Amino acid sequence: QVQLVESGGGLVQPGESHRLSCAASGIIFSIYTMGWYRQAPGKQRELVAVITRGGSTNYADSVKGRFTISRDNAKNTVYLQMDNLKPEDTAVYVCNAISGYRTYWGQGTQVTVSS
Repeated sequence: QVQLVESGGGLVQPGESHRLSCAASGIIFSIYTMGWYRQAPGKQRELVAVITRGGSTNYADSVKGRFTISRDNAKNTVYLQMDNLKPEDTAVYVCNAISGYRTYWGQGTQVTVSS
């Protein structure tokens, strides 16, 4: 059974940093491209960041220079380091794993940026 379990969400103040984690099980983690998506109320889900099996990364323009995605294949975990958070980063952040035709989603974790 494949599971992607996100953790680390919460309430943070603007300008602060925060880190999300996504622990995967039931897959050969190292061969999967891992990504973080987010969905704000009333908006479509959007790609935030992705990291390939080889470690290449790509980011949405709105988070470039502020967010960093990384992976630890020994721990089957992908991280999203979020710096200089803004109120517009408020959303449910969802972890994704994709390899070929296989794709899996986590349940998501809420991040709220507010003073």
